Amino acid sequence: MVTYPVHTIDTAPSEAKPVLQGLQDHLGMIPNLAASMAESPELLKGFLQIRKLLYGGSFTPGEVQVLALTNAFENGCAYCMALHSAFALEEGVSEATVEALREGRAPVEPRLRALSTFARKLIAERGQVGAEDLAAFVEAGFTKAQALEVVLGVAVSILPNFAHHLTHCPIDDVFQAHLWNEEAYV
Repeated sequence: MVTYPVHTIDTAPSEAKPVLQGLQDHLGMIPNLAASMAESPELLKGFLQIRKLLYGGSFTPGEVQVLALTNAFENGCAYCMALHSAFALEEGVSEATVEALREGRAPVEPRLRALSTFARKLIAERGQVGAEDLAAFVEAGFTKAQALEVVLGVAVSILPNFAHHLTHCPIDDVFQAHLWNEEAYV
């Protein structure tokens, strides 16, 4: 059976060591998924660069978390569901919305509902959303540019979601309170 290590700064490939050190310095920890992604320094570096673009974009931090939770649900990533549940609550996303997203339902707030619904549709239809889907997103107060930014959010999420499907790294202790079982919701 092929397994992936959860690297430390000492055990990581040389190109990944400074990246992991940066995570340690910035977050005060190295999330297990990043540590396992370090097996491919290119994946880890690419993910963090594209993630930085999304987090520096026009969505609020809470909206980014709603997008990440929607994507994690659609891609069945238990690790990302736990991590982004914790982050969403820290960013002020309501408990009701976090629970709805964890169950594959739309958020309770109309604006967040439109964001999640649009992202879910993009994933389900492989980007082939209809004019009415785009119109509903814009009518909720988003821009045409933000519709394209949702595409960026979907792309950002695919990297860790799919990486976790390969690595099966354990969920960090700090996210254990938000464990998620895909089978309970699909």
